[in-house]
Amino acid sequence: MADSLVEERVKDELETSEKPFVITPHKANYLLPVTYQTRPNSHPFEIKYPDEDIAVDEMEAKFQISFKFPLWYNVFGDNGHLFFAYTNQSYWQVYNKDASSPFRETNHEPEMFMLFNNDWEVAGLTNSFWGFGIVHQSNGQSQILSRSWNRIYGTMVFDRGPFALALKAWWRIPEDEKEDPTDPRGDDNPDIGDYMGNFELTGVYGLGDHRFTMLLRNNLSSDNRGAVEVTWSYPIIGNLRLYTQYFNGYGESLIDYNHHNQRIGIGVALNDIL
Repeated sequence: MADSLVEERVKDELETSEKPFVITPHKANYLLPVTYQTRPNSHPFEIKYPDEDIAVDEMEAKFQISFKFPLWYNVFGDNGHLFFAYTNQSYWQVYNKDASSPFRETNHEPEMFMLFNNDWEVAGLTNSFWGFGIVHQSNGQSQILSRSWNRIYGTMVFDRGPFALALKAWWRIPEDEKEDPTDPRGDDNPDIGDYMGNFELTGVYGLGDHRFTMLLRNNLSSDNRGAVEVTWSYPIIGNLRLYTQYFNGYGESLIDYNHHNQRIGIGVALNDIL
């Protein structure tokens, strides 16, 4: 049987975790200098700037920076590892010269989580890890463009050779209703769970040096909202990989949480699995 993708990832992380000035990847780190979206969402900006001619281009750049570092290994004897992580995902209208090439949206996602090693066998797969955490996600905007939510989540990782499967489910921490739409206090997006769902399932498959991933997110309701994201990567030099990404659904970014869109992009990535 081929080597386990999860074991390879853990081995690489342990080799660098105690080294100073070395950042450990959390989610995928990538740069997509060219992406095309089928339904650009200009509506939020038209509301905030009613006197300006706002147009979002179909073409834009997208990138993600994601890292983590251990706070405490073996919290409970020989198991239980506490981590802090941060993910930044940005959408850059770099080709929109008429609007001075602005950053259209940037999402910030700090989180803290506990991860436990495990060796349960389930349907031929090894449940290598399980854990739980708390995560905040926001776009750093104010008033009508502000989007944010806080969640408590649980996660389990299964693997067998070149295949890995991760299940993540969450519960949103409730917020007070706004008394006025312009009030900075209160819930910016009370219906976000209807679009972003309450769980996601991520599969990874390695075929030689190729890496394929698929993410499915849903809330299992009859309205069929959710999202799917598919990626492919292949090494080109050193740790640098050719990276392609396709997204279809709701909630690619917080500003678009209730907007359906499709996007395809190509670029480079530094790590091959989420």
